[in-house]
Amino acid sequence: MEELMQTTLLGLFFGTFGTTIGGIIGVTFKNPSNKVLSFILQFAAGLMLAIICFDLIPEALEVSNLSSTFIGIFVGVAAMIVCDNFVKQIYSKKGKYKNNSNSLLKTGIIVGIGLAIHNFPEGLAIGSGFESSIKLGFSLALAIALHDIPEGISMSVPMKNGGMSKWKAIFLTLLSGVTTGIGAFFGAIVGGISETIIGICLAFAAGAMLYIVSGELIPESNKIYKGRMGSLGNILGFVVGILATQL
Repeated sequence: MEELMQTTLLGLFFGTFGTTIGGIIGVTFKNPSNKVLSFILQFAAGLMLAIICFDLIPEALEVSNLSSTFIGIFVGVAAMIVCDNFVKQIYSKKGKYKNNSNSLLKTGIIVGIGLAIHNFPEGLAIGSGFESSIKLGFSLALAIALHDIPEGISMSVPMKNGGMSKWKAIFLTLLSGVTTGIGAFFGAIVGGISETIIGICLAFAAGAMLYIVSGELIPESNKIYKGRMGSLGNILGFVVGILATQL
């Protein structure tokens, strides 16, 4: 029981550390121009796309099978569409936020929901890693904490520039990392759980992030700035994402 609690707390610490650092960095951007904001959103899109292509889906296919992976992806996309509609209804009320900030705020919240979903299978990996060996568990936890930093930035920047207070944006980025601890708890319990279930969880996270990239980040970036800077941000994010998946 003590080992289970330690694994859960380590997963919680490493899961929230990266996103919180990213959130703090994100809110320190003071009134960035549309060009810079577009770059950040596209950077986040490229980063997530690399994680989808070179981490989540390959891992899902390795531990599961093609049909389970497709099921997970489609369910993840459907879940994010439901979340998107729900958030849109809440934050489209007249007078709550300025119209030009409203969509940015919604994008930040949707990204946060997607990251929370994405962090759960990462927690599973940490928990099962610690069950295998302490060295493997710490290696996975550190790698996940590092690549959570730019994800925290991608969440906090649109939130802050959409009208949310910086402290609330930081708190929500921290909150999105809590699911890593929850995942670590279940990963430590099951250890050798059905790999099909783990595969579906990974594919679900991939589908959720795919919707965020194609339905939120890229459209929002193109809406606020139509120059070349956004494309460069996407490419850079993709490259950084590849490096992050190799840690």
